[in-house]
Amino acid sequence: MLKDITLGQFFPGNSVIHKLDPRMKIILCIVYIVAIFLCKSLAAYILLIVSTVLLVLVSRLPVKTILKGLKPIVFILIFTTVLNVFWHGGDHVLFSFWKITVYLEGVTSAAFMIVRIISLVIGTSVILTYTTSPIALTDAIERLLSPLRYIKVPVHEFAMMMTIALRFIPTLIEETDKIMNAQKARGSDFSTGKLTERAKALVPILVPLFISAFRRADELAIAMECRCYRGGKGRTRMTKLKLAFRDIVALLVLALFVAAVVLLNIYFPIYAI
Repeated sequence: MLKDITLGQFFPGNSVIHKLDPRMKIILCIVYIVAIFLCKSLAAYILLIVSTVLLVLVSRLPVKTILKGLKPIVFILIFTTVLNVFWHGGDHVLFSFWKITVYLEGVTSAAFMIVRIISLVIGTSVILTYTTSPIALTDAIERLLSPLRYIKVPVHEFAMMMTIALRFIPTLIEETDKIMNAQKARGSDFSTGKLTERAKALVPILVPLFISAFRRADELAIAMECRCYRGGKGRTRMTKLKLAFRDIVALLVLALFVAAVVLLNIYFPIYAI
């Protein structure tokens, strides 16, 4: 289960999305999230599904890897579905049993919410984390937040911390999996027993994990100091970020997508929520 978490992982490639400027990717990701939450009607959600599929195809990432990344949110999807189906009111009753009444509006809301969450996870991952290296992401965040330097905000340090944290998520997950396997080999059981017993069983995992995390952080700090890292002041870069024609095209395509979502909500308000 832990190995299915792909948050923070970078998959090298040669697709159009891989070649986009990382600054533009962050902007596109924000606009895409806004577009997802603007969806209100059935037609808009159909367009959202089509756009998500097209994103996956254009990125040329393995579909199996992307679907594997959805496994950690299965519980959230089930919980959201139950809440919407059984606690969402409406005017059209599908069926009623004892004190449970299911409305058409609740089922529609649950379906839309599932599409919204899956599109949010896949879209943001494909646009940003899966196709952008940690170094490029650091430079992009620093450049976009550079105006904050005038009010004495440590932009470079903030961008570096965010990128390192994102980069070390897969490493810590792998370390947790190794510790769990070692504890299981010693007879520990994490899947049975009461909730308090399961919580106590996690202590032998958390302690070595924290020690390992601090050790890795110390090693990284020493390695950065050995390479004469002194923050963003006076730092040079091997490659400079530069907007290309494809970045402008990508922004225009996403702007058209947002406009299409708004128009579909207005002119085709079928099953609108």
